[in-house]
Amino acid sequence: MTLRSLVLATTAAVLALGAGAPAAADDAPKKAKNVILFIGDGMGVSTVTAARIYAGQKLGQTGEEYVLPFENFDNVALVKTYNVDAQVPDSAGTASAMHTGVKTRIGVLGYGPEITLGDCASGAGNELALLGEEVIAKGLGLGIVSTARLTHATPASVYARSVNRDWEGDSAIPEDQRGLGCTDIARQLVDSPFDVALGGGSAAFFGKDSGGRRLVDTADLPGEWAARTGGTFATDLNTMATAPDDKPLLGLFSPSHMTYMVEREADSTEPTLTSMTATAIERLSRDPEGYYLVVESGRIDHGHHAGKAGYALEEAVEFARAIQWAIDNTDPEETLIMVTADHSHVFTISGYPKRGNPILGLVTNPLDESPSLAEDGKPYTTLGYANGAGAWTGDRPEPETGVTASQQAAIPLDSETHAGEDVALYANGPGAQNVRGVMEQNLIHDVIRKAFGWAE
Repeated sequence: MTLRSLVLATTAAVLALGAGAPAAADDAPKKAKNVILFIGDGMGVSTVTAARIYAGQKLGQTGEEYVLPFENFDNVALVKTYNVDAQVPDSAGTASAMHTGVKTRIGVLGYGPEITLGDCASGAGNELALLGEEVIAKGLGLGIVSTARLTHATPASVYARSVNRDWEGDSAIPEDQRGLGCTDIARQLVDSPFDVALGGGSAAFFGKDSGGRRLVDTADLPGEWAARTGGTFATDLNTMATAPDDKPLLGLFSPSHMTYMVEREADSTEPTLTSMTATAIERLSRDPEGYYLVVESGRIDHGHHAGKAGYALEEAVEFARAIQWAIDNTDPEETLIMVTADHSHVFTISGYPKRGNPILGLVTNPLDESPSLAEDGKPYTTLGYANGAGAWTGDRPEPETGVTASQQAAIPLDSETHAGEDVALYANGPGAQNVRGVMEQNLIHDVIRKAFGWAE
C-alpha cells in the first residue's frame, strides 16, 4: 500500500467511526437560564491591574498577587471598541454595539450608522432591534442597574433609541428637533417594560415643581409609571429593600449620577452598587423563565475623566464586590456572567516602583527604596494620565498622592479622554466558551443570544 493509500484509508476509517451515532446529549452546549453583563465603564486593562493592586493593598497585601473575582473566570477575550466613525469610542456607540449587535456612530443609541447625529428625522427606518426588547418579548425578566444616571448612555442602550445620547430629558432636545417624533430617554424608560431599574438621574424625570428639568413644571414620570404598573418607586435604600416583589421596581437615588464611593457619608440613604445588584438578582431570580441583567459601574469612568485615579479605583473595588455577590448567589450551571468595559482610558502605570509600592503613591526605587526622580529633580507617581486637567504649565508642581489626589497629565484638557485600545471580556457559565480570541464588540450581543439558545 502506498503512503497516499494509507492516509486515505485511515481518514475514511476515522470518518466512519464518527458517523455512526449523533453526539451525546451531554455534549450539546448548555443553555443559560440567566445572563448577567457587568460593564465597568472605562475599566480598561490598566484600570483592572491598578484595581487589583489597590484592592490587595487595602487588605494589607503587597497587591500584585491579588486576584479580582472575575479574574478567576475560565474564558477571556480582547474586545475591539471602535465606533464606525471613531477610532476612540464613546459609551453610546459601544453600549449600543453590545445591545443591538451592530456597531454605530459615536453619540448614538439604538440606531444604525446611516443616521446623522442630532437629526431626529434621520432615525426613521434606521432603528435597530434592542436586546432589552427581545428579552421582554421572550418572557424573561429584565433588570438594569447603574451608579450613573439611568438615562446615561450605557444603561440607556438596553431600552432606548436616540439620535443623540444627550437627549436624556425632553428639555435637552433642541427646539428645532422637538415634535418630530423623537422621544427623550427618560420617557422611553418609563414607557418600557422592565422588572428592576436602579440608579441615579431623577432630574430628567421630574419638572421644576419637584426639582427636575422637564419642560412641564408639574411633570412626574415616576408617578405616572407607578400608577400604570402598580410598581414601587424608590428614592432611598430602605424603600428599595422593602418593596413588594410581585410588581416592578424603579429606583432613582440622586438627581444626577450617584455619589462616588470616596465621598459617601456613613449615614447615606443611597444604596451601593452591591446592594442594588443584590436587590436586582433576588427579584429577578423569582422569574421561572430566567432573566437578563445589566450592571454598570458608571463612575469608574467619571473618576478617570476627572483625573482622579483613587476615585476610579474605589469604584472598581465596589464593582468587584458586586460581581462577587453575583458569583456567590447564582448557579454557575444556569447563569452566564460576563464582565467587560465599554472602552478604556488614557490611564497609565509607569516607572519602576518596588514590589508592593502604594499604587496611589510616588514611585520608589526598588534598589535603595528612595523616591525615583524625573529629569526635573522631582518625584512622580506610579499612576498618571496622557491628558486631562492634571497637566501643568511652567515648573511641574510636586505631585499629589492618596485616594483623593489628582494625578498629573501630559496634555492639558478640561477632561481626560477615553482610549482606543482593546478591553478585556471575562466570562463564566453556559455560553462562556464563545468568549475567546480577539472579538468585535458587537459580537457580545451574539454571545448573549447564543447562551440563551435563541436562533440567529
